[in-house]
Amino acid sequence: MTSTRRAPRLAAGRARALGMPTRGTTAPNRLRRVDRWLVAACGPLLRHATDPLVVDLGFGSSPVTTVELRDRLAAIRPDVRVVGLELDQERVERASRAARPPGLTFARGGFELAGLRPVVVRVMNVLRQYQENAVEGAWTTMAARLAPGGLLVEGTCDEIGRRASWFAVGPDGVARTLSLSAHLPSLDRPSDLAPRLPKALIARNVPGEDVHALLTAFDAAWERAAPTAPFGPRQRWITAVGLLRADGWPVRDDRRRWRLGELTVAWPPLRSQPPAAARPQSPARGGLTGANEAGGQPPG
Repeated sequence: MTSTRRAPRLAAGRARALGMPTRGTTAPNRLRRVDRWLVAACGPLLRHATDPLVVDLGFGSSPVTTVELRDRLAAIRPDVRVVGLELDQERVERASRAARPPGLTFARGGFELAGLRPVVVRVMNVLRQYQENAVEGAWTTMAARLAPGGLLVEGTCDEIGRRASWFAVGPDGVARTLSLSAHLPSLDRPSDLAPRLPKALIARNVPGEDVHALLTAFDAAWERAAPTAPFGPRQRWITAVGLLRADGWPVRDDRRRWRLGELTVAWPPLRSQPPAAARPQSPARGGLTGANEAGGQPPG
């Protein structure tokens, strides 16, 4: 990420909410992939939280994805409180008709999180509309408002939620992991996810950058996994992720997530060099060995 910082612009209004109004386009189930990951990754955090407060920042022209987030999180913490924040007061007023206090409310706010101290913040498809040099400052501002041990989830997805990527950012404002998620039947190769990378990475998919090296290696693993294609795209993805991990990429070892078309990698992705004997054979030579990785902890 660039070291050049530019302070986020202040929106008009007495509340001095930080940020700029965005397009606000959304659709039902658009964020299902990140929500599914949030339930797994943040479940323990929410279960043990004294105040299970979650903020959905920039919910857009419709509150539908905020409503869905609350419903999904309520399955693991029934008393979860979700607050949807938007800079546009008209959007807040429209969304408030769908509110079900105390579990779901809406308010005006930006990167300052309206003074709240949430355990989890979800920010999807917001920073994509900013300049790259605004990302670091936005992360720092939001992370500073997290409850102790909290998590900021920031990323991008396509219009119908088939391709998505997101960072998990700690209270220090530093990324911990990068997750990629795809609807596998419509995926030709992993690098098809490149247009939906988070704003901090979208312009960095070039030789010499970590994200370019990751996607290039993932495409290569995908090609090596081609013999598993007759068993379906899920099996090919699982095999490719296993091969990527065996090649030294710091991929989270959780086959349950791989089966869902997910990959979570530590960020930055410092590669290790496993012993040759520990590497699975190519599927072309040794069957589905790359798909036999199992267990591990939920990402996050």
